[in-house]
Amino acid sequence: MLEDKTRPTSVAGPLGPVTIGDLPSTSTTYWVARRKAELLAAIDGGLIEIEVACETYRLSREELAAWRHARDRAGVPGLRINRIRPHRDQRIG
Repeated sequence: MLEDKTRPTSVAGPLGPVTIGDLPSTSTTYWVARRKAELLAAIDGGLIEIEVACETYRLSREELAAWRHARDRAGVPGLRINRIRPHRDQRIG
C-alpha cells in the first residue's frame, strides 16, 4: 500500500492535535464525547476517510451525521449521551 503524501499527519482536535495513533481503538463500543469529537476532527481534516471510519468503527454515515449535527449545534458537550427522560408535564388524575 502506497502512502498518501497529501494526507495530513495530524489535524486540530478538541483538545489539541489528533494523529492516526490518537484515534480510538477499533474495538471501541462506548463513545464518549471526546472520542466522537476526535473522530469527527480526523474525518473533517482528511486524516481518515469517512468510508474507512465507518468500516473500522462499525458506524453508519447517519450516525456520524447525527454526531456532526450535535457538535455543530452545541459543541463537544452536545456529543454527550443523554438519557431519554419521561415527560415531566404528565398530569396525574
